[in-house]
Amino acid sequence: MKFHLASTMLMGLSLAASELWIETEQFSQKGGWVVDQQFMDFMGSSYLLAHGMGKPVEDAVTQLDIKQEGTYFVWAHTYNWTSPWTDKEGPGKFQISVNGTRLPNILGCRGKSWEWQMAGSMIIPAGKTTIALHDLTGFDGRCDAICLTTRSQPPSIHPVPGPPVPAGEFDFVVCGGGIAGICAAVSAARLGCRVALINDRPILGGCNSSEVRVHLGGRISIGPYPELGNLLKEFGPLNGGNAKPATQYEDDKKAAFVAAEKNITLFPNYHVRAVKMDGRRIESVIARHIETGRDIAFTAPLFADCTGDGTVGYLAGADYHMGREARDEFNEPGAPEKGDKLTMGSSVQWYSKDWKTETSFPEFSYGIEFTDQSCEKVTMGEWTWETGMNFDQINDFERIRDYGLLVVYSNWSYLKNHLSNNEQYRTRSLDWVAYVAGKRESRRLLGDHILTENDLREPKIYDDGTAATTWSIDLHYPDPKNTAHFPEREFKSIAKHQNIYPYPVPYRCLYSRNTDNLFMAGRNISVTHVALGTTRVMRTTGMLGEVVGMAADICRRHNSQPRSVYEKYLNELKELMKKGTGLRGLPNNQKYNQGGTLQKDIN
Repeated sequence: MKFHLASTMLMGLSLAASELWIETEQFSQKGGWVVDQQFMDFMGSSYLLAHGMGKPVEDAVTQLDIKQEGTYFVWAHTYNWTSPWTDKEGPGKFQISVNGTRLPNILGCRGKSWEWQMAGSMIIPAGKTTIALHDLTGFDGRCDAICLTTRSQPPSIHPVPGPPVPAGEFDFVVCGGGIAGICAAVSAARLGCRVALINDRPILGGCNSSEVRVHLGGRISIGPYPELGNLLKEFGPLNGGNAKPATQYEDDKKAAFVAAEKNITLFPNYHVRAVKMDGRRIESVIARHIETGRDIAFTAPLFADCTGDGTVGYLAGADYHMGREARDEFNEPGAPEKGDKLTMGSSVQWYSKDWKTETSFPEFSYGIEFTDQSCEKVTMGEWTWETGMNFDQINDFERIRDYGLLVVYSNWSYLKNHLSNNEQYRTRSLDWVAYVAGKRESRRLLGDHILTENDLREPKIYDDGTAATTWSIDLHYPDPKNTAHFPEREFKSIAKHQNIYPYPVPYRCLYSRNTDNLFMAGRNISVTHVALGTTRVMRTTGMLGEVVGMAADICRRHNSQPRSVYEKYLNELKELMKKGTGLRGLPNNQKYNQGGTLQKDIN
């Protein structure tokens, strides 16, 4: 595998003699602050987050060059993240220091939106200048950018990077490095495609990475093409479990699996932000590095959207749906009578550790109040800690993630400081809380076929069936017990399951119906909300990614588009699916979390 290294942009970007900008994600020493890129589509860039779980994190530090001595006002672009739920001074407090002098104003604890807040002013001599972010609480203070200006007004112009540079020559560009994207890239590469794999985090695996910690689900080696899924035997973690220690998710194994493919060039830390079209075809996608801000352009005949959010398809103008379809749209028994915006939510998972000696946790109360009856008397939280079902999982995603953090901290504070019988919590401390939220559902891109509940339950088998989905129709709803205590502010979910036959997902669900050179694999394939309940688990999305990689190679060899594989070359795809692209003969090491009992096998 070839590894792409981006050259770093200048840390201080001067817009005028009197103004100097610093993007915080470009700090040379990030200390205990982490880079959060989840909201780049709205922010334009990443930001630094002080994710200390209630303990202040180490300073982030960098240097810049001041050209002219003067009195500088120091501004920070920041956000009081608990403001949607309370008018109290927020917990995300931090300060800025210049050359070791801490400026007086405390930032990140006031206001209602992302805004410029003044840290203070001081005379700064010309030359090398050290800037530091001092976290005061460990409760997810955040800073997007810092501006030093000789004017007392907040900045009004944000610097933009230069034009994108070409990424290289590829046959196939896969956007998204989760399980589906990994399988699509490796499958195509093994068949001879030159592949670019773009991932917007430093770690591959998506929800199965150590950053989110959701285990794989579903069955492999079942249905009409039992060799599909062999790829997962090569890199899938050997142990199951949600919200477990980082080693459980075997990030290194995924990285080595991709690195072994000479036809793949991996672009870690790049977020797809724009698409250039030529009629109904994607000509190129533009991705921005989450730290340097550098833009690069990927040009290829074929693209795959494995982003989960359907980002590439959305930017390309592909047809999509979001929310629940009305019952009469597809005559689905499980659909609501009237369509709505409800989606399955996102999980902020967490766990604690017993230190065998008494520990403390700060008071944390910012708009959600617990009692002995309403608190969650647990030492960890996994998939059931789910938020945002009634919000937009794209436009409201920062609020959704933040609410997940809010309830974890608020509940833990109550258990530690107020629960009447809290003996089991006295020696425990939070040991891990996710800040990258695990999302289940957002946009679903529409293909030539939309998989429905009726397809699955009849079942109706199509000639272009591919990998078999085996998970039950598993749809999530707010937990009624949680609703009773926190109406319209739920943070716990329940799952309702309907077992299915193993069902071969039609190939026509894996490419866009109106963007001619776009495949999709992952949870954004062409299904209804109800049908998504089975196709969204990661062993299934991995196998569908493998099929997409095969179809991409057929397109490469015939100089054709995804629809042509169905119309002209379906038999070629079937032959490839019979063989698979994974190593054959390996024992099935993927037997944990396979789901409910299947009604019967279909071959």
